[in-house]
Amino acid sequence: MKKFLLPGTFCLIVLAARGQTSAGGVQQTQPFGIIDTADLRMTSCDFEKDANALVLFDKADVETGFTSTAMLRHKRIKILNDKGRDAADISIEYYAKENAEDVSDVEAETINLENGKIVFVKIDKALIYKQNVDKYTKKITFSFPQVKAGSVIEYSYKLSLNWGGGFPDYSFQGDIPVRYCEFNAAIRNDYAYKMIPKVSSGYTTNTKELWIKKDNDTIGNKYTWAVKNVPSFSDEPYMTSKDDYIQGMQFILTGIKITAHGQLRDVEDSWYMIDLGLLNDPDYGVQLDTRIDDKSEQQHVKLLGTDVEKMRYILGYVKNNVTWNGKNKWYPIDGVKKILEKKTGNCTEMNLVLASFLKQAGLKCFLALTSTRDNGKISEKKHELYQFNKTVVGVIIGDKNYFLDASGKYNLYNDAPFDILNASGLYVGYERGNYRFATFTNDDVARKVVFVNAEIKPDGKLEGTTQINSFDYHRTKSLDLYNTLGETKYTDRLKDNDNSLKILSLKRENVDNDTLPLTETLDFKLDLTGSDDSYIYFNPNLFTSFHTNPFLSNVRISDIDFGCKNYYAINGRYKLPEGYKIDALPKSLLLVMPDKSISFKRVVAEQDGDILVHYVIDFKKAVFSKEEYPSIKDFYKKMFELLNEQIVLKKI
Repeated sequence: MKKFLLPGTFCLIVLAARGQTSAGGVQQTQPFGIIDTADLRMTSCDFEKDANALVLFDKADVETGFTSTAMLRHKRIKILNDKGRDAADISIEYYAKENAEDVSDVEAETINLENGKIVFVKIDKALIYKQNVDKYTKKITFSFPQVKAGSVIEYSYKLSLNWGGGFPDYSFQGDIPVRYCEFNAAIRNDYAYKMIPKVSSGYTTNTKELWIKKDNDTIGNKYTWAVKNVPSFSDEPYMTSKDDYIQGMQFILTGIKITAHGQLRDVEDSWYMIDLGLLNDPDYGVQLDTRIDDKSEQQHVKLLGTDVEKMRYILGYVKNNVTWNGKNKWYPIDGVKKILEKKTGNCTEMNLVLASFLKQAGLKCFLALTSTRDNGKISEKKHELYQFNKTVVGVIIGDKNYFLDASGKYNLYNDAPFDILNASGLYVGYERGNYRFATFTNDDVARKVVFVNAEIKPDGKLEGTTQINSFDYHRTKSLDLYNTLGETKYTDRLKDNDNSLKILSLKRENVDNDTLPLTETLDFKLDLTGSDDSYIYFNPNLFTSFHTNPFLSNVRISDIDFGCKNYYAINGRYKLPEGYKIDALPKSLLLVMPDKSISFKRVVAEQDGDILVHYVIDFKKAVFSKEEYPSIKDFYKKMFELLNEQIVLKKI
């Protein structure tokens, strides 16, 4: 619903007869049901050879009205091989509360070339489903029939935004490459928008002209933006949402015409009204006054000594009594009472239960609307709630704000949830009559400490025990991974795809005690490949999670967001085998980024027949701009070269 495309140089005439082709090439855009055989015979994307599917064109026409905005969209996709057939499953989601948005006039068809003849298979209207996702959201879903490698699919629809000044954002880029994308906007003088383009490949068309109706009456302006040969978007290591970086345009309403005077007035900061509306919404802010009926728990909370103890206990109570259904929504579907009965809910529903219990216990709390790292950044200038996808609970104790999220099973009371770190939040009810925007950060350092105690065998094997202590966010991440993957796959992950490494046992401690680090103790064996009758080679970079350099690309389009500051300490004691001596030992050294934001320290020494290894990797910053990427890339290259230096033992 946010991706659109455009026309370039038309070298052929669009033929009116269905199924006819143009004489010398391929049209940039074509009417529904008109297609060139060249597109049907196409077998690959000429600017992205390994693509499984290709958007041939994606054309959108938007026109603002006095009280609504309409978008007509037509998209055509080429299925290049069997792996690209997923592109034939379409879902169009929209916000339907109080008829705010609607999708209509859906058409769709599959086009195949069979024995040199173009065959069209229209989708039966009965197979285009309109479903309620929840009480606020609906979606249109359909799948194309007779889709195979070589097929072309196309669909069109109308999106209506039923409020004055509404305007859809759009993207030129997506998960598959785009040959041509065209966006046409007819904007009345009644509205003014700030247009924020994000186009790295350049426009093929970028025009503006007067929008003139009868009697040469100018009613606004018409714009056309077009791009072509846009590559598919690839995720980059340690990036946040792709929506923050894909090519496209955003429209922010800045002015509305006052009818009486015929002048545009600035749009007032409406977050105040949104904040007030949410506080008085029976489904949202009013839910904070719901009473929790569990008398025994209320009595238990009263016996706790401090507000921090009460907060921690209530967070645990909600996490233990309500299960997250896996959905992140900024709004609740059911009220607090219903959620406690069902014992399951989305993130906001769980946190409304949490907030109501905290308020009942006498703690000062507020709600904070935010967007998770995978959902995208918030624009404070765009006064629209759809940007958010989560509500967390703020608790004020003394001069400190705590941010709690009951939907994360292992979230801690004293750390803001990791999935909202470095994101913006709208504080709802923070101060009566005032709203507030703030960024969720955590200056504390997340630590991971590894101890390896092993013996090198004369037959080229390494046997020993490792203890991994994970603090703060490293603890949460490890617990979540174990819970998601199960022990077998989690253990495989600890091996970091090293088939020479065998984990014989795994013991986990402090799983249910969030005041202590997660301690994992494992016994292991490792075949030291490359060893022979005269030499033993081994790399002490074990159980560090630093085996594969994530920063190999020469270019970077997104910022690097580690979430928080990190500290890794890896300590190893390796007993030398009888009959061997050290032939080569990595040098002790210190590697530091030019701005001292990251450092790598290595100390390697021999002591009483043992080799002692000590690595420290220290991150003083959590976020690095894409402009800093060359320095990061260079540092990581040197660090991984140092991490992979081997110790060499020689037979005496």
